[in-house]
Amino acid sequence: MAKEKGRKLIAQNKKARHDYHILDTYEAGLVLMGTEVKSLRQGRASLVDGFVQLDGHEAWLHNVHVPEYSQGTWTNHSARRRRKLLLHRDEIDKLESKSQETGHTIVPLALYFKDGRAKVEIALAKGKKEYDKRQTLREKQDRREMERTISAVRRRQQA
Repeated sequence: MAKEKGRKLIAQNKKARHDYHILDTYEAGLVLMGTEVKSLRQGRASLVDGFVQLDGHEAWLHNVHVPEYSQGTWTNHSARRRRKLLLHRDEIDKLESKSQETGHTIVPLALYFKDGRAKVEIALAKGKKEYDKRQTLREKQDRREMERTISAVRRRQQA
């Protein structure tokens, strides 16, 4: 069997980018059971309610839903169990000091395989206020409108 190359996305947390200002991102490995890996290879996971908690100089991923492996037996994993994150000591220390500040949290952004190993992209984030969310949506709509008008003008010029 040939070794996998590249990055294969499993799950993405689009809601996190809407609800938080992303300050810094980190790539972390995951400690998984065999049936979890098989379930992830089928492309089944959800990061929607996930968050990272630091305790005892260790990082733990909570509330990430990896469904049970359909062909698993009694060795199957629990779908929402907490999973240990593999980070360097200095990264954990940096996250720990910054997450103590008011309004800061650590959220998972993406879950993927990189060269055959399961990785999670986590971010140090600060919660957005309601008016920030509206402003972001307004900017996104304005950008789309501008792109539509530019493409319409280009089409008219080519015809």
